[in-house]
Amino acid sequence: MKRPLVVIGSLLTVATLYLLFWPVPIDPVAWDAPVNQGLVDPFGPDDRLGQARAIDLGPHHGPEDVTSGHDGLLYATTKAGLILQIDGYGRVREFADVGGRALGIETDADGSFVVANAYTGLQRISPDGRVESLLSQLDGQPLVYADDLAIADDGTIYFSEASTKFGAQESAGTYEGSLLDIMEHGGHGRIIAFHPDEGQARIIIDGLQFANGVAISDDQSYLLVAETGSYRILKHWLLGARAGETDVLIDNLPAFPDNINNGLNGNFWAGLVAPRVELLDALSDKPFLRKVVQRLPAGVRPKAEPYSHVFLIDGDGVVLMNLQDPDARYPSMTGVYETSNSLFMTRLFGNELPVLDKDKL
Repeated sequence: MKRPLVVIGSLLTVATLYLLFWPVPIDPVAWDAPVNQGLVDPFGPDDRLGQARAIDLGPHHGPEDVTSGHDGLLYATTKAGLILQIDGYGRVREFADVGGRALGIETDADGSFVVANAYTGLQRISPDGRVESLLSQLDGQPLVYADDLAIADDGTIYFSEASTKFGAQESAGTYEGSLLDIMEHGGHGRIIAFHPDEGQARIIIDGLQFANGVAISDDQSYLLVAETGSYRILKHWLLGARAGETDVLIDNLPAFPDNINNGLNGNFWAGLVAPRVELLDALSDKPFLRKVVQRLPAGVRPKAEPYSHVFLIDGDGVVLMNLQDPDARYPSMTGVYETSNSLFMTRLFGNELPVLDKDKL
């Protein structure tokens, strides 16, 4: 009887030492997460996304972002680095292969496309599908997690590097890297302004908690930025007396914000990719315990839960539309691309691109 007790005691000791001392990649920083108010006004429960239909992308997964080309067709990024072309009948073909993990995509004034590739940096795709690198490093250091972008009228590309510590490729994927960065809360995200004609890039916002979606106002006076790890959207002034200053536009969101896209009439769409995690909020001021959690098997650590939620705001942060699907038929929505007739919901996972016709709103 004594021997089994000794074995059990030894195993418990080993398990305890593992949970307390085993090295992990994160070095958590204490912070005070705001109290989650849940789905209350202006984000109260809604089911209008349940009316969405889907474009089948076949073997292609993770349509993170969408834009329209000068040819009137849609172009979507995918997890495998392929850029898809989608016509008005929902027919899909492979347009270009940028490699890595293509995330944000925008159409430039000359008809080319600029892609934020999480593995390789900024890339340009010509209208006939040729791919070239625009920016792969800053100050001699490689970009490790380019995420989203916006192109100004003067050609400046504003883009987010979600994390400078937890690179997407080194973390075995964008999702995996985001979990590490958010768990640490170390302020490794930043927004960079890149001038392609001059080949110059500079940091304009630093210290962000997983910098994500980026959009520029129609009058070019400010950027909106999704700070995923802090559940908020920022407004950074580019012009005027407050140029260079940053405000909190919307705070304490009920979920993790992802992309921000320009809508019509000067408004903006944002995607809430997953609901907040109660355990993560409870441990926000307990960095040691977050390390312990990181040592647990991956299956029991905090992760994204199925969720379908997007919303529309104006430049002052007023919520104009709140769309959800409680059944989460198409979960992990990253954002919205709006046309005159439809809303195309982009996604972190899955091989379907949901579409909601405006006449059903």
